[in-house]
Formats: sequence, structure tokens, C-alpha cells
Amino acid sequence: MQGASLTDEIAISLSQLIDDSQATNRRDPSHSDLDFIVQKAELWDVDPKNQGRNVGKAKRIRAILYWSLENDIKKGEKLVKSVISVVKASGGFRENSINYTGREQIENLMQAFKSTGYILTIDGEIQPVILDNLSEKEMSEALHTYIRRAKQGIEDAALVAGTGKDLMEAVAAYIILKKMGSYPTQANFPTLLGQAFMMVGSATPHDKIDSNLPEPAIKRFERALYELACSINKLRNKEGTGHGRPFLSILTKEEALSAIESIGLVAEYLFNKLELNS
Repeated sequence: MQGASLTDEIAISLSQLIDDSQATNRRDPSHSDLDFIVQKAELWDVDPKNQGRNVGKAKRIRAILYWSLENDIKKGEKLVKSVISVVKASGGFRENSINYTGREQIENLMQAFKSTGYILTIDGEIQPVILDNLSEKEMSEALHTYIRRAKQGIEDAALVAGTGKDLMEAVAAYIILKKMGSYPTQANFPTLLGQAFMMVGSATPHDKIDSNLPEPAIKRFERALYELACSINKLRNKEGTGHGRPFLSILTKEEALSAIESIGLVAEYLFNKLELNS
């Protein structure tokens, strides 16, 4: 199974997926099954069951995921992936299974995943979404999700699943596509990024500066963002995403974390400028 994401909508839909409180018969996964995956995700301390509260499976998982959204999204995403895996293993996605969760519940969760950069199939598989197959609105939502995760230092957010692009390249291409209707697929990264900066009215080091005129301080900031993005691009793991790391292996974990968060910073700034100029 590929990666997973966590949003408010996913937290609600996933808890509904395992809710059997109104069902005639109890369905797996059981509370015991949930014990194991909650502990594996290192979320046992915030589990209502561990705190002595008598709650159903849906309320239990929803409470843990809401805590994760505010405090530790990485652990929450790990739990999302595990819950879907255990539901699938229990037959929850098979219509002829006694543990089938229901088509409406599955479709609600599928819809919740749609704007996260991943898709959930009807049989419970998580796959990377192909951005080119999304509508403009869905593509924007998916990129916003990647940006949010990058700012939180989540490593896989640096690479856009299902593409050969890193997040910064994907955002630059989206801006040019939105403004021009197409983008130069063969352009190198500095050129592509420079075009995106220009189209949202941001400065780059290549702009001519009139030394006789005062320049707003924000322009220096924008040029620094451009240089930051280009320097991070130099750190990319050119071996490809299949090697598990978006950056060169010589980087420490702390250096890679700073690079990921910086990608989120630059990408968010460009997106905000795009929305202001739209």
C-alpha cells in the first residue's frame, strides 16, 4: 500500500468506515485489532480506551485522529494507513464479506482522499493520483495538501506522488499552466521557476534593477526565495523516487527536514501570490 494522508474529512470518513454501532452484527476489525495498530502508531497514550473511557470504535479512532491533526500528523497518517489495511484484510472492502463496511462509507472515504494527492480504490488500495488527470480545482487542492505536509516536515511531501516532479517544480508548472494554458515540459528547473515567479509578479535575481530608484524590501525577499528553491533543487536525489529519499543521502535528517520545510515556504508564497493576482 502506498502512503496515506490525514485531513478532517478523512478522520470523519475513516471513523464511519469502522462504525458498526448500528449494525445487526459486530464487524471486524475488533477493538483488540485496533489496540495493536494504535500502539504501533505510537498513539496509545491518547487513545480513549487507554484512558478508561468506554467508547465505540468510530469515536475511538476519530478522537485519536483529531488529536493527531493538531499534535502529530505523521503518527496520524501512519494510523490511517493501518486502519485501511486492517479493514481490507478483514474483508471490509468486499461486498460478499460479513465484514463489508458498505458502499456509501467506502465512497465517502474515497472522496475524502481525492484532494490529498492519493486516491483510494473501491477495493481498498491507496495509489498516487496523477495530477494531469485532475480538474484545476482538484489539482490546486492536492498541491495545497502537499504544501501543508511539506511545511510540517513530512518527507514524502517533497515529491509529488505519481509524477517525476518535486513539489516546487509541480507548483511552478501549475502556475504557468493556469496563466498560459500550457507549460514548457523541457525547461530546466531555474527557467521554469523563474517563469512562475514572473507570472505572479515576484522578483528573481535575473530581473534588471534600476539603481536610481528605491526598491521595495519585499523584492529582495522574493529573490532570496528563488535562490532558496534553486539551491534545494540541487540537493534532490537524482536517482529517483524509488530509492525512498527525495534528497541526496549525504544530507543529515535535520538538513533534509529544513529543506522540506523550505520547499513548503516557497511553494505557499507562490500560491498565495497567484491567488492574489487571480
